[in-house]
Amino acid sequence: MTRTWHVRTITDAAQARIATARLAAACGVTTVERTRLVAALTAQLRQCLTKGGEWRVGVAATLSPGGGDFSVVVAAAKRRPDDRQPPWRASVPCAEDADVSGAERAADDPAALAEALFGADEDAALLLERLEEQEGLVAFHREELHQTNQGVLALHAELDAAGRAQRDLFDAEQQARKEAENARGRLTFLADASAALTASLNHEAIVRLLPALLVPRYARTVDVWLFDDVDDALRGGQHPAAAVLAARRGRPQYAADHPGNLPGVDDQPPSALDPGRPLLCIPLLTRRASQGVLTLSPPDERWDADDAVMLIELTRRASIALENARRFEHNRDIAETLQRALLTELPTTPGLTLAARYLPATRGLNIGGDWYDAFRQPDGSLITVIGDVTGHGLHAAVMMSQLRTALRAYAVDGSSPGQLLTRLHLFLHRLRLDLYATAVIARFHPDDPTLTWAAAGHPPPVLRTPDGRVHTLDAKPGAMLGIPLKQEIRDHTVPLLPGSTLALYTDGLVERRAHGIDPGIRRLAEELGGFRPTELDEDLETSADRLLHPLLHDCEHDDDVCLLLCHVHGHGRRQRAPES
Repeated sequence: MTRTWHVRTITDAAQARIATARLAAACGVTTVERTRLVAALTAQLRQCLTKGGEWRVGVAATLSPGGGDFSVVVAAAKRRPDDRQPPWRASVPCAEDADVSGAERAADDPAALAEALFGADEDAALLLERLEEQEGLVAFHREELHQTNQGVLALHAELDAAGRAQRDLFDAEQQARKEAENARGRLTFLADASAALTASLNHEAIVRLLPALLVPRYARTVDVWLFDDVDDALRGGQHPAAAVLAARRGRPQYAADHPGNLPGVDDQPPSALDPGRPLLCIPLLTRRASQGVLTLSPPDERWDADDAVMLIELTRRASIALENARRFEHNRDIAETLQRALLTELPTTPGLTLAARYLPATRGLNIGGDWYDAFRQPDGSLITVIGDVTGHGLHAAVMMSQLRTALRAYAVDGSSPGQLLTRLHLFLHRLRLDLYATAVIARFHPDDPTLTWAAAGHPPPVLRTPDGRVHTLDAKPGAMLGIPLKQEIRDHTVPLLPGSTLALYTDGLVERRAHGIDPGIRRLAEELGGFRPTELDEDLETSADRLLHPLLHDCEHDDDVCLLLCHVHGHGRRQRAPES
């Protein structure tokens, strides 16, 4: 179906508009689409009337089984050659069951046109009603969206608050973890420093160790002021006033131009010696009084309170270590003096030179049972002995003294070395002191070129012959002296040529925990065999020092060391080869 109208006036335009609306309704165009189409056509017709002239409005409806198409075209009735504007077109879908024939018949009927006009108004009213409904829905959805936005904003605020709270908790956790790590670091440092301080029994080494431990982590400078006597703390001298106050009051003092507010520390004015440097002066307290003051300057501007508490505790432990070291050194000096007083002075014998060395242990209290002795018998023989009482301490030293006295008493009747050791065994066994001893006795006679010796549980003597060969006198020895065993210790003899040297020693010279005793004896034999004959004959004292040096210089020894060298002069005796 097609229809055409010519429009010159506004009446023609109204008729074409009404007819188009009626045809669109008859073709099944929906109300909304029809209203849009009529509104667009009205606007276009206004423009055409404004331009003037004659215009043609064409309507075409095309129907098909699946639906149809309703189109409107507005164009000039007579197209000018210079007019390049294309015709106006609009198209909307229509229903498949539309009554097109009835629409054609009613298109020119005035009553139908009036009805179409009122129908168009009804369509507009219906469209307005629907638009009002849509505006209500839009307002509802706008309010709903507003409420949703408010909820989203509230949720964002809650999330932001939760994020801030989480960040605060994270910062608090980090701070707590940092404080815990710092506390663990202080405890670890305190434990390691305490172990290092208590490992030494030398107070000078402890004093040197304190700056090495504290600088630069906990202090910039460290000064240790140890009192020589009781009045030293009262005199003060060239020490900060805070250090003198710490010594007198027995409390830590802080000297600076600002309060330190450190726990357990008194604040004082700046030091007159160095007013620009804060000082922390901690007394080195003992059980009875203060033995010194530890003065520190901070690594930065001031100390942390926890660091100050740790430094006070470390100073307390250093005080204990210093007190123990000083007490040990005092007791060691007394013990070494006692030990050396118990050692005998070697006699002078024609044709025989003696040299002895005693070295206290480098560890421990240094009171041991190692001893040596040399004395003459009534027949002119010279008895040389070296022994070792088990254990350490004053008890072992006293037992050593008793054994030496008993041996001299037993030797008055001219007993042989084996008989003397047997009597010492019975003497020590009957005392039942839970102490045992080892010993070697060697006898030299001026008219007999033979060495007689006996051993009881002791390292074997080493004999160097004039030709430089060294023999270990390891004939079967007796057992240790004092053990619950009945025994008679045998004598052994070996030829003694002029120029020979006999070495008697204790196990501290040759025994090492990592290697045992046999390698040490072999090393002693090698060192003794390396001397020239003239060295031993001319200066036995220097030879004794030279023999000790390679055996002891590379290690600390846990036991006392005794060495007794007996050298037969290289002239005035008949040469005789030693027995193997």
